[in-house]
Amino acid sequence: MNIPADHKQGTPSKISFAIVIVSDSRYTQYINGEIINDETTPIIKDILYKNGFIIHSTHYIPDERSEITKQLIQLLSSKVNVIVFSGGTGLAKRDVTVETIEPLFEKRIPGFGEILRNLSYEKISSAAMLTRSTAGILKDKIIFCLPGSPDAVKLALEKLIVPECGHILKHLK
Repeated sequence: MNIPADHKQGTPSKISFAIVIVSDSRYTQYINGEIINDETTPIIKDILYKNGFIIHSTHYIPDERSEITKQLIQLLSSKVNVIVFSGGTGLAKRDVTVETIEPLFEKRIPGFGEILRNLSYEKISSAAMLTRSTAGILKDKIIFCLPGSPDAVKLALEKLIVPECGHILKHLK
């Protein structure tokens, strides 16, 4: 992807990410000290490291509004620039990431979800409409709510988040 040079001009040189995995099963494995069956986090870390980003922290939380809110509040007071929530964006009753975070956005980035669903449609056809992925700004931090699917996370990071997060942060200055 060719991004015009002026598009990147003035973007921060160091961008820090927090990763939050929203999953009841992974959270249970984490608190029980078990090996966490998590294909998503290594993909996120690999893509971010390869692109020169800093990983501030990684968290495993259950798909519960109170835990999502608590984790978000903690990260909003940190030096992290971008918060990636993965999981809880589907249609199951326990999927509450979007309902919890989206109302808090100071500004929404509606194009993110629209483009991700479009890109996903090219790969998985009509099942792409089942994700409620979203993004927005809160307290000068970018927040992305992604599916738990490793393929969807990879797609979002490579095609949307990595190319644009610096540009978005530049606008937040």
